Amino acid sequence: MTCVCKTLFTCNDLALGYDGKIVIENVQFEVNQGDYLCIVGENGAGKSTLVKTLLHLMEPIKGKIITGEDWKPFEIGYLPQQTEVQKDFPASVWEVVLSGTLSKCNNRPFYSKKEKLLAEENMKKMDIWELRKKCYRNLSGGQQQRVLLARALCATTKLILLDEPVTGLDPRAAADFYNIVKKLNEDGITVIMVSHDIRTSIKYASHVLHMRKHQSFFGKREDYLNSDAAKMFYNAGGGFDE
Repeated sequence: MTCVCKTLFTCNDLALGYDGKIVIENVQFEVNQGDYLCIVGENGAGKSTLVKTLLHLMEPIKGKIITGEDWKPFEIGYLPQQTEVQKDFPASVWEVVLSGTLSKCNNRPFYSKKEKLLAEENMKKMDIWELRKKCYRNLSGGQQQRVLLARALCATTKLILLDEPVTGLDPRAAADFYNIVKKLNEDGITVIMVSHDIRTSIKYASHVLHMRKHQSFFGKREDYLNSDAAKMFYNAGGGFDE
């Protein structure tokens, strides 16, 4: 039986920027159920602006984001790029993960049993259940990212958006994190990962969006590896992990 993947959203001819000033334009791509999209590009290429646009924190200057029938824009589990202040957040692991269920509380001033069970399930999935009483700021970088990923999974069962998730992690912790995300994708969760770690991150991707000011690339990973955008990276001495 052939599986028909549903389109979650399509970005048509987006122009992105601030205060009417365009940072990048002609951005076109789509995300289907089960995709693993890696978004790469140089600093200033508009990756952070695109993230804010996908989260509906800002509107595109031009173009549209068209959502599929079975998907709503709030169904995104977001793992932001951490600042030093956020890494020092003085809350327990349990409190951080449980806060991912806030959108399900419907303005209730308390968490229900259902939301607590969901938090427990995702903490066990991320192998951090034994850390639930620990203070978040006392964890290692890799443990903190597992906590934030568990929190993101409490917000959605469909799509997670990860912004530079391995920044600051040692190579072993980064490799562990990539493997966790790969397994989540294999289990049916759609992944969008923004990364500077182009050599390793696209290894796990099904699709790549390489953002460039004048002509971005979007397509399957194997097509990207043969594209002009990828060849420029090769010529710069980078190369890709296979």
